[in-house]
Amino acid sequence: MYLKKSNFKYQRRNEDIRRELSILIRDLKDPRVSTMTNVTGVRLTPDLQYCKVYFSVLGDEGAMEDTMEGLKAASGFLRRELAQSLNFRHTPELQFQLDRSVEYGARMDEIISRVSREDRERPVGEPVNADNVYKSDEAGIYGESDWMDDEDVTE
Repeated sequence: MYLKKSNFKYQRRNEDIRRELSILIRDLKDPRVSTMTNVTGVRLTPDLQYCKVYFSVLGDEGAMEDTMEGLKAASGFLRRELAQSLNFRHTPELQFQLDRSVEYGARMDEIISRVSREDRERPVGEPVNADNVYKSDEAGIYGESDWMDDEDVTE
């Protein structure tokens, strides 16, 4: 369970932790941690014992895995540095989680750009997917014409 997002103190603590961790991670000397690592969010539990740290990494899957390993290995150091810089009674245990929202957003942007480009290239009036356009002379879903013939009507 996590603190309510509407609580001002909650928001301030999360933002303070996110800002400090961003600085600390940038200054880490571990070669596994990518220089293109960004802390995208932080969620603190109500008892202030645990803190989920969401981060994104620009690069391939290998760089993401290496950065995750490096951050887990440096979690004790990062926690100690947080305790020194922030005045919390108890410094929460850090749990790192990869945030793929940036990657997902870039993929969606690429798809939207491709569809937009295809729309500009298609002549006006041409259907988007000509294979799925219904034609009245084709057989219906039951294998026969959807339109009733005069012979089908009984009086």
